[in-house]
Amino acid sequence: MTQTDFTHDASATSWVEGAVGHPDFPVQNLPLGVFSVGDSPPRGGIAIGDYILDLPAVAMLMEDPAEDAALTANAPVLNALFAGGRATITALRQAVFGLLTDESNRAKVEPHLHRAADCKLHLPFFIHDYTDFYTGIHHAMNIGSLFRPDNPLLPNYKYVPIGYHGRSSSIRASGVDVKRPTGQTKPAEDGGMPGFGPSTRLDYELEMAIWVGQGNELGEPISIGDAEQHIAGISILNDWSARDLQAWEYQPLGPFLAKNFHSSVSPWVVTMDALVPFRTAQMPRPEGDPAPLPYLLDEGDQAHGAFGITMEVLITTPKMREAGDAPHRLSRGPMTAMYWTAAQLLAHHTVGGCNLQPGDLLGTGTLTSGEEGGEGSLIELTEGGKKNITLPNGETRKFLENGDEVIMTAYAEKDGFARIGLGECRATIKG
Repeated sequence: MTQTDFTHDASATSWVEGAVGHPDFPVQNLPLGVFSVGDSPPRGGIAIGDYILDLPAVAMLMEDPAEDAALTANAPVLNALFAGGRATITALRQAVFGLLTDESNRAKVEPHLHRAADCKLHLPFFIHDYTDFYTGIHHAMNIGSLFRPDNPLLPNYKYVPIGYHGRSSSIRASGVDVKRPTGQTKPAEDGGMPGFGPSTRLDYELEMAIWVGQGNELGEPISIGDAEQHIAGISILNDWSARDLQAWEYQPLGPFLAKNFHSSVSPWVVTMDALVPFRTAQMPRPEGDPAPLPYLLDEGDQAHGAFGITMEVLITTPKMREAGDAPHRLSRGPMTAMYWTAAQLLAHHTVGGCNLQPGDLLGTGTLTSGEEGGEGSLIELTEGGKKNITLPNGETRKFLENGDEVIMTAYAEKDGFARIGLGECRATIKG
């Protein structure tokens, strides 16, 4: 794992207004994304406080390889930038850090800062492929208990990272409305005709997105020891789910229409360099659980392969917004709820020869903490729709209704380091 350097110094300050102590984007974070202003073309930028730094515009203020990296970011997606590898991103981060902390650079750099509120944010990558995993063991147990009370967790779960290939074409950046999906639902009685219509059990899933940086050649697996070098960074992911469609269609081949209608992702890629101080040991396996097979086991990955990130999900309804009420937090939990590390996901995904490409998206699956208040979905909070959630204004919910907005946030904090955040992943349900 890369060591901390001067860019992680908690005492470092930026001359950018509002950046010092910013809850998400202080100078110690510097996440990458794609933005546009007015009619200008989308290009790469870096979040700093409440502003976005135009990377191509300041490229000439840096030296190679950072200058070349900033010029590569002059594109509507960041695939080519991250294909250059971890060292390139590190050089860019260090150079931008220097520009934003040295007051002597202010006159040259400040004209290329844009207020984030005036910008449009786009998907950071062209997503060739999307794989959603099932790494949240507490979520897996909760869902399994609803459908298989006597056998909630299938025996392969503790040996193999379970996942399925999702639909990349319907992934959208935070802020894009979600249209309620339509499909078939389970017959009311055995042998009956299935229903058909808009989903009435629409749910969110609190996940994290793991972005692939450098890919691998077809037939050439990524080893567990090298896997981290192939990760670009992480974002927040909401993999919306239509639970009533899912209950009817998921056997024998798994998710289909219940999952392919929309997935929302936060627009900022928090890099692996920014996350160095917040890496932590992988969650110990319960006594009696098998050790990972050798191709999935690395001592260093077990020691620091997890992310010390706190995740939250909030809801606001039309009535709440009309009354000026603040969003209500539904749950909070740690990213360390993953049974498998990010490196293990990449190693397993490629062990058979599958080639990952820059910008591929790996979802962690729903991350539930295992404690009350840490449920990562409504189907868990309502025990499969058996009980209501009561909001502060007296409204109740079992699943999402039209006009409801779901807001997901995430942040990392640790003594001795500046807190950094991942921004927001939010969307409103439309009929």
